[in-house]
Amino acid sequence: MKQFLFAVLALLLSVVSVSAQNSYRLKPGDTLTVEVLEDPQLNRSVLVLPDGSINFPFAGQVSAAGRTVGQVQQAITSGIAPNFASPPTVFVTVSGLVPESAPLLETEETINVFFTGEVRSPGLIEVAPGTTFLQAFALNGGLTEFAATKRVQLRRTDPSTLRQAVYVINYRALSDGAAMPRDIVLRDGDVILVPERRLFE
Repeated sequence: MKQFLFAVLALLLSVVSVSAQNSYRLKPGDTLTVEVLEDPQLNRSVLVLPDGSINFPFAGQVSAAGRTVGQVQQAITSGIAPNFASPPTVFVTVSGLVPESAPLLETEETINVFFTGEVRSPGLIEVAPGTTFLQAFALNGGLTEFAATKRVQLRRTDPSTLRQAVYVINYRALSDGAAMPRDIVLRDGDVILVPERRLFE
């Protein structure tokens, strides 16, 4: 009898969780888990970028902020469908919410840096002011086997003009021992995007 009650309780909690996710409106900084039943190689975590979008193989840039999980799931399904013989089965869940901003002590100031694309641990990391590009990369969980290591992007938005600058960095060359003329010091809100490797890259 106890096992039956536990099973019912677990089912109810699951229904509540699914219902909450379906009504939740996504925000920049949230992390989603995307699973494609027909091609597990596409399964990954993706970050909702500051501009409100996510990047997913075959679907490209998908608008996410302000939308529900179901709407994003449908958009990804439509985006990747041409690559499958029949409509793919896509599951999207929220695996991490943007942390609530909290006042920081003067001695504990940090800046926010976002990792997205073909990285093993996409999402927001908080680093000390003065942290460089290579140092932040060392703190992240590494790259996936699909990473285009010659075309890593650092995207930086000027807060006063909202204009975005994109710096392309050959991370593979750096890993092989090439010298970097001047390591880039990161700023608050910087996004490090690792694109998907092309077929013969």
